[in-house]
Parts: sequence; C-alpha cells; structure tokens
Amino acid sequence: MFFTNLRRITKTGILNYKRNGWLSTATVLVMVLMLFVIGNLVFTGALASVILSSFESKVDISVYFLPDASENSIISIQKELEALPDVRDIHYISRDAALELFRNRHKGNQLIAAALEEIGENPLQASLNIRAKDPSRYAAISEFLLQKNYREVDKINYFENQQVIERMGAIFKTLRGSGTFLAFFLAFIAILVTFNTIRLAIYTMREEIGIMRLVGASKWFIRGPFIVSGILYGATSALITLMVFFPLIWLISPRLALLVPEFDIFQYFLNNLFMFAILMFGGGIIIGVLSSWIAIRRYLQV
Repeated sequence: MFFTNLRRITKTGILNYKRNGWLSTATVLVMVLMLFVIGNLVFTGALASVILSSFESKVDISVYFLPDASENSIISIQKELEALPDVRDIHYISRDAALELFRNRHKGNQLIAAALEEIGENPLQASLNIRAKDPSRYAAISEFLLQKNYREVDKINYFENQQVIERMGAIFKTLRGSGTFLAFFLAFIAILVTFNTIRLAIYTMREEIGIMRLVGASKWFIRGPFIVSGILYGATSALITLMVFFPLIWLISPRLALLVPEFDIFQYFLNNLFMFAILMFGGGIIIGVLSSWIAIRRYLQV
C-alpha cells in the first residue's frame, strides 16, 4: 500500500511539473543561476587558496645591508640567523655577485650598461635571502630581525611582500563575500519563484484536491505531489548546472593553466565531482522542498 501511494504521489508530482511548463522552466533557470554562483564560489575558493599558497611559498625575506657593512659582519649575522629553528636556508649575495646578476639580467640593454659606467662604482647592496621552513613563520623571523636592530642592515623587504599577500587575501575575501551575497540573493529569488509556481499548481488542482478531501485522502497524499515537484525542480537544476560546468571547465582549464600552472581546475573538478554533485543536488533539492513546504503550509489547508 505504501509503495502504491508513493508511486501515485510521484506520478502526480511529475504531472504537476510538466503541467506548469513555462513556470517550471523559469523556476529551473533561476535555480541554475543560484547553483552556478555557488559552484563558482567553490572554484574561486580553491583557486584563491592555491594562488596564495604558491605566492607565499615563493616569498622570502631579503635583508639588504648598508654599503659600508663588512663581509665578516654579514657572515656573522647569517650564522646567527641560521641558528633559528624556523629558518630553512640562507643565501648570501655579495655586492659583486649582485652586480653580476644585475648585468646578466639586463644583458643587451645599452642604456643600463651606460648608466653603470657613468656611476663608476657598484650601486647595489649585499643581501641575505632567508627562506623559512613554514611560510607562516616569516613574520617571526622578521620580528627577530627588528628586535636585533643590526646597525649594518639597511632594509628588510618582507613587509613589502606581506602587504602584497594581505592585499591579495583581501581581494579574494571581497570576491567570496560578494559571491556569497549573490548566492543568497539568488536563493531568495529561487525560493520566491518556486513558491509561486507551487501556489499556482495548488490553485490549478483545487478541484482535484477537493475531490481527494471528499474521498478521505491523507494529508501527505495531497501534499506529497507538490513536494515531489519541488524535488524535481531542484534535481533538474542541479543536473543542468553540472552539464554546464563540465564543458565550461574543460574549455577554460588550458587557459587558466597558463596563468596558474599549479592549479589544474579540470582535474580538481573531476577529483571532487562526487562532493560537487552532492552540493549541487543537495542545494537544489533543499531550496525546492523548502519552497514547496512553505507554499503548501500557507495555501493548502488539509
């Protein structure tokens, strides 16, 4: 008996879904937009995490020394820093080595070569490039350098890099915040549209509902088809969203790889396809069922 009723409820729900053709299409489209934004939030979050991690892994602390700093004093500072537990390695670049690197980098640039000749002396500074075992420990190393206040040190460039990282983090945070707001806004619109679609379906079926009441049909037998319709709206939207994402990500993956080689978005999509599908179907069905439930609680008194 239970399965017979369930089959009838499902059949009626599918019939309601088909009966409201244009409204069903509009409902599904709004839900697709909502799920598409949610999906983009997932990929944006993953991409932001990879970019920030990659950038942080490439960041080091460059300590530049005054021109009159002796090599012995610089080596002494290097040994002191190497004793710190957070330091992985330190690369010393002398003034002469820095000049040689600068010339090699700008080889063929006659203007720079002429400028160096005009100056007549080495304008570059000796430096120590410090790499930490963990990017999160750069701040502690920088704090150590500040507390030591070596008189030979001219400047420490970590703070400039840190500002760039913080700005990038703030940009991604703003993007995620804007995307989240848009997702909630579209979710509200989706609930509103689905709510009105179910309300119209209830109005359209008012005579059939009246007959079911007369013959003693249970509350769930009457309400069930509208819940099924809500599930169908959500499931259809999720399926369409996945079908849109698959070719779209496949197309943008090679182009994105040129900008961020560390992140293969298509492989990420495939690796997380199951969880992504759960998110899409779960989000769509929850919105569909919630909208239907609100509508039948308000307009279907049984």
